Amino acid sequence: MLGILSVVQVVSAILLILVVLMQQKGAGLGATFGGSSNVYSSKRGLDNILYKTTIVVSIIFFGVSFLQVVL
Repeated sequence: MLGILSVVQVVSAILLILVVLMQQKGAGLGATFGGSSNVYSSKRGLDNILYKTTIVVSIIFFGVSFLQVVL
């Protein structure tokens, strides 16, 4: 059981890294310090899919991590 959880955790960690790296940051480092002109913007298309996928994969990752600690 722990072997399966370890594999699921590694796969979800890799997927989480890939999904986070695929998301766009806007104008780069300047946007971090307030240089972005888009204060309120809605996510559309691929950005929305990546956003929701990030949430799902992170929940799976933390859930599996919690199960490994409990078991």
